[in-house]
Amino acid sequence: MGIIRAICISETRGTLKKGIKQARFITEYGIEHDAHAGRWHRQVSFLGTAEIEAFRARGAEVAFGAFGENIVADGFRFKELPVGTRLRCGDVIFEITQIGKKCHSHCAIFHQVGDCIMPREGVFARVLHGGEIAVGDELTLFTEKMPLEAAILTASDKGARGEREDRSGAAAAELLESAGYTVAARAILPDEQELIEKQLLAWTDRGIGLVLTTGGTGFSLRDVTPEATSAVIERSAPGISEAMRALSFAVTHRAMLSRATAGLRQRSLIVNLPGSEKAVRECLGFILPELRHGLEILRDDAGECAR
Repeated sequence: MGIIRAICISETRGTLKKGIKQARFITEYGIEHDAHAGRWHRQVSFLGTAEIEAFRARGAEVAFGAFGENIVADGFRFKELPVGTRLRCGDVIFEITQIGKKCHSHCAIFHQVGDCIMPREGVFARVLHGGEIAVGDELTLFTEKMPLEAAILTASDKGARGEREDRSGAAAAELLESAGYTVAARAILPDEQELIEKQLLAWTDRGIGLVLTTGGTGFSLRDVTPEATSAVIERSAPGISEAMRALSFAVTHRAMLSRATAGLRQRSLIVNLPGSEKAVRECLGFILPELRHGLEILRDDAGECAR
């Protein structure tokens, strides 16, 4: 176990990073507003407090962040942790992807003092699950599977105005909890595409594994949940919505009128469900047993489906 001693960011690459008290970490991206964040394998950099203190003992006056590191923590000599090691700080989960690096163009601290310990002592990681971290938080090794959590968004004009009880969202929460999921968040929004998109982005940036929506999948001009979902997903998962329609067709031929979709964004799966409580129970009952394996593959906790 270690303690976070500094969190540092910079607006441009190759410059000294400056300390901040708290930061938001985005799944498969890095620290919000940091120049090194992005869709690559070196999203966040770590350096040990002891290594920085040893460098200071040589007579160099360097502040935290001077070597381009994002996180300074004690309790670990990070370069001794193998690639693939996972670390956890609160809700945030990291996976080490690279030990050290080659400096093709020397950083600001090298030009100032003629040396930089980041290439020798630093490590790089990606963010598997987002959240907030503050200076003083605990950092630990993480050897478990990714948390089995879900969020539920109900799209309903009347529900958002408080004129209709959210029975469909409650039914989804009941089924999820019975299947072992933690319902990490719920929301009711009007049928406004921009608002729905914003909420889906927030939950998937956080890294919530399963995001369910209820409502807004029909033919009404106000039904825009599939459009909002399609706008934020990066890869489609059509088999899920196809299965729900096919199995629901045995219950009612009106299943053909569902425009529900499903897809993946970062490490999250988004699935549209119908708006009625009865249909939510039917459709989620059809797919829920198989979703866990898909989520484990998405989050690197299981192998592929091929037999």
